[in-house]
Amino acid sequence: MLGVDPGLGTAGLAAVEARGGTATLTWSLTVRTPRDLHEAGRLRLLHEAVRSAIAEHRPAAVAVERLMWGRNTTSAFAVARASGVVLLAASQAGLPVEEYAPLEVKMAVTGAGDASKEQVRSSLERLHRLGPVPRQPDAADAVAVALCHCLQATMRAAAERAGVR
Repeated sequence: MLGVDPGLGTAGLAAVEARGGTATLTWSLTVRTPRDLHEAGRLRLLHEAVRSAIAEHRPAAVAVERLMWGRNTTSAFAVARASGVVLLAASQAGLPVEEYAPLEVKMAVTGAGDASKEQVRSSLERLHRLGPVPRQPDAADAVAVALCHCLQATMRAAAERAGVR
């Protein structure tokens, strides 16, 4: 699973492997794009980083943190564009994509939708035994998004086996 916390200036990427109910953090990266580079160039760098991560780690799917609109629409548009290049890279690789709202990620990882970033990071290490989780917030968020998808995929598969829709 490749988890992505998209952003134009800083994005987090993380590969999490789930086998037999156990998840393992295999890789993480913080992608930083230069502020003095035009937006299209920054998006190209992000796209290349995601394509490279897909080629190297060969995930079965890509999980992306869904953009939540706030007051800063300029920033939201930049994150939306960053999300778009992540979706493009996944599509080019033929991978399915799932998007998760920050609340869904926090609930899956900590059990609380109002968890702080530090609580999410702590839960990843202590509760889910992933580690070491990167200190950089975007990369840690990418780990949480990937784990959220692993947990959700396990639940969906169990529901399908039980005939629940």
